[in-house]
Amino acid sequence: MNDKMPRAEPGATADLPRSLAPCEPCAYARTTRVAATGSPAYSETLPRRAEAASAARLLVTHALAVWHLDALTDDATLIVTELVANAVNHARGESIRVAIAQLADHGALVSVFDASRVDPKLHRVGPDEERGRGLVMVAAVSERWGTDPLPWGKRVWARMRVPS
Repeated sequence: MNDKMPRAEPGATADLPRSLAPCEPCAYARTTRVAATGSPAYSETLPRRAEAASAARLLVTHALAVWHLDALTDDATLIVTELVANAVNHARGESIRVAIAQLADHGALVSVFDASRVDPKLHRVGPDEERGRGLVMVAAVSERWGTDPLPWGKRVWARMRVPS
C-alpha cells in the first residue's frame, strides 16, 4: 500500500459498510480508501488521538467480514488497537494511517503508518507495571510483525493467517 491510493469513488466501495463513510459528528474527515490494484485492501487516515482506535477496529472488522476472514477479527482488532495506541503515544504529527490488506494465503496484514522514525521495541515489563505490554501481545497473536522505514516516518505491521 502506498500513500497515493486514490480516494474510493461512490460505488467502488459497494462492499464497504456505510458505517465507514464520513459522519456529521466527526470533527475529522474520514478518508477510507480502497486499493486500486493488487491485493484487496482498505486504508483510512485518522487523527492521532486515542479515539482513533475505535475507528481502526471498525475498519479492520468490516474488511475481514467482507473477505470472509471473521476468524481473524479478535486478533486483528487487538493488533490494530495496540499499534494505534503506540502511534498515538509515541509518534508525531496530527494523523496516522491504518491499513488492512487481504493476503492470498487466507491471511491479512494490518498496518499503522505514523510520522515517527523511531522503531517500536518489545519491553520486558514487571507484573506490577501498567504499561508496556502492547507489542508483546501483538507478537503473541500475530504470525509475524515488524516495521518498515519510510522517508517521512514508518509503517508498523502485523501479519496473521487463518489456521489450516
